[in-house]
Amino acid sequence: MSVLVYTESENGKFKKNAFEVASYAKAVADELGTSVTAISINADENESLGNYGVSKVLNVSNENLNTFNAKAFANAISEAATSEGASAIILSSSTDTKFLAPIVAGKLKAGYVPNVVAAPESTSPFTVKRSAFSNKGFAQTQINTDIKVVGVSNNAFGAHENTTTASVEAFNPAISDADFSTKSVEVDKVVGKATIADADIVVSGGRGLKGPENWGMIEELADVLGAATACSKPVSDLGWRPHGEHVGQTGKPVASNLYIAIGISGAIQHLAGVSSSKVKVVINTDPEAPFFKAADYGIVGDAFEVIPQLIEKLKEFKAQNA
Repeated sequence: MSVLVYTESENGKFKKNAFEVASYAKAVADELGTSVTAISINADENESLGNYGVSKVLNVSNENLNTFNAKAFANAISEAATSEGASAIILSSSTDTKFLAPIVAGKLKAGYVPNVVAAPESTSPFTVKRSAFSNKGFAQTQINTDIKVVGVSNNAFGAHENTTTASVEAFNPAISDADFSTKSVEVDKVVGKATIADADIVVSGGRGLKGPENWGMIEELADVLGAATACSKPVSDLGWRPHGEHVGQTGKPVASNLYIAIGISGAIQHLAGVSSSKVKVVINTDPEAPFFKAADYGIVGDAFEVIPQLIEKLKEFKAQNA
């Protein structure tokens, strides 16, 4: 019995979380005394998963799966789990996997725990630590079903190299027209920029920037840092920035290594969505802004004065250390 891990990809390239969940799966497999099998869908360079402890890759190549479909993807993963006799299925806690994981759990009659932040505390009984109460606390959750489905929070466990030779096998799950009763008719994607989900650094702006015409310095700072750009809910509601950049409890969750909030006061919904970020830096003119209480570092100052200076210093640093 192996541990099965679903490794997400886009345009043939594995996402950052694919290597993180593979590393997590290897940790679980070591505890259970078994090996890791991955299922990849329309991905290239499957052998690279061997760098993170994967022994076998079930490679699904199906042009009907070029666009994400929760039911079809879940059926493919469930079939792979049954074929491999997997006792645990490991996935990320991305937006897509949170749609498909409950379907997988239902088909396999498995217990499902999302937002897991650490390797199992115990495998007998199988107990995991997950974030709870909008990331304000943690819960030790026991899974008592024979098959376990675990969703790992992004950037929580980390990617750890554990070199193994991965064999790659073609896998052809039974995908039917019934799996596509719901279809995506259009997908809008940000092109040429780091995505919020995969970025190690996120630079986010709020209403303190006063208007969309001032977003140039946010984008320049993000470009210097190799970061993704984001915004608060009021900014996207006003149409200053696309809704795809809205982060927070009602937008996209952020679990970056560094989150820089500029001109964002820190409403509770926003804080809940970014609290998993490891280091939070806040720049705001209001010293009483709630965000300062949650920040690791804070600058009380005018963003229109602080950001240009920060960009200049970062460029100087990069030039000296090129």
